Amino acid sequence: MKFLQGLLIAARPYRLSGLVFLLFVIAGFWFGPRLLFGPKVAVTKVITRDFVQSVVATGHVEAPHRISIGTQVVGTVEHIPVTEGQVVSTGQHLIELEHSEWQAAAQQADMVVLQAQARLRQLREVQAPIAAQALLQAQINLAYAQKQLQRNLDLYRKAFISQAALDEAKKNVELTQAQLLSAEKQVETAQSSGSDYQLASTALAQARASAEAAHARLRYAVVKAPASGTLIARNVETGDVVQPGKVLMTLSPAGATQLVMQIDEVNLRLLKTGQLAQASADAYPEQRFLARLDYINPGIDVQRGSVEAKLTVPEPPDYLRQDMTVSVDIEVATRQHALLIPIDAVHDIGSKQPWVFKLSGHSARKQLVKLGLHSGGMSEVLAGLADGDWIVTANANAGIQDGMRIRPLVSVLPE
Repeated sequence: MKFLQGLLIAARPYRLSGLVFLLFVIAGFWFGPRLLFGPKVAVTKVITRDFVQSVVATGHVEAPHRISIGTQVVGTVEHIPVTEGQVVSTGQHLIELEHSEWQAAAQQADMVVLQAQARLRQLREVQAPIAAQALLQAQINLAYAQKQLQRNLDLYRKAFISQAALDEAKKNVELTQAQLLSAEKQVETAQSSGSDYQLASTALAQARASAEAAHARLRYAVVKAPASGTLIARNVETGDVVQPGKVLMTLSPAGATQLVMQIDEVNLRLLKTGQLAQASADAYPEQRFLARLDYINPGIDVQRGSVEAKLTVPEPPDYLRQDMTVSVDIEVATRQHALLIPIDAVHDIGSKQPWVFKLSGHSARKQLVKLGLHSGGMSEVLAGLADGDWIVTANANAGIQDGMRIRPLVSVLPE
């Protein structure tokens, strides 16, 4: 028994050494590859494909202008034949006011016009011919009186008649001359340049103007759509007393639809009118439609640090509504067969010498690059890399040093 205990005591140091040796073996298997071959690092391949740079922005749908609709007279709303959101056409009735009094006034004004027309027609068809006949009669009477006066003068010289008879003949001539002058004035006033005719014409014009004013007021009783479009607001109900200056409805005219955007001013140098964009409404994100950049505001919004841009939608989809929130991708540049790398794998991207970790053999080497377009998390490489090169991805950059040995893990670029 004592002999066995002695053997165990004698073997204890050798057992401890074996345990230590085993731990060293395990550590070697665990840390050996990392120490010998470097850490495992995700790398991605430089690829070549067509590349589009775009400016992304959000905004809202807006018609080129909105029409505020109101009434031009004070009145009581009798009928509203349309509803908010309805599509209306030019001339369609929107609001109808109670108009019995205005209709009676218009009828009365029409009667005054008829009276003035009758007076002018009477002047032309009756008074003027009568005046012409009176003038002819006066001319005949004057000629007869003058002949009678001449005979009486001859008889007076021969002492056949008295002075009283001669004076009576002279008086008849003077009387017929006055009658002729009066007839001439009657004819003159009945002509188109005469005073009676001018008075009758003026009275007719005044009557017509009054009738037009009465009918205009009557027309104001019906508010019509000035253009085709969609009623996007209604602030009036039947029975309301309305007055000029109050907006009763708002009309969004049919026609070109615009997208109004606030774009970060850093992108201003990339924007040009005529550029195409893909747009989508936030309510229908899967449905995209074409838009075109048509306007760039020359001023900058200092508070927002942005510039206002407007895009025209040539063929707006049916679901597009006024003031809808939309997103756009404006295509500002394209490259055919561009070399692309993830933009977040680039170090010092804002400096004059951006660089990446390029896989060279089994080591990560610092490589200067020249960059071009940036969009969608990708960057175009103009110089420094070639198609098929491998670079260290962004999430593997921590702790990597120039020349460090690494074990690459392949990461694929997004499509």
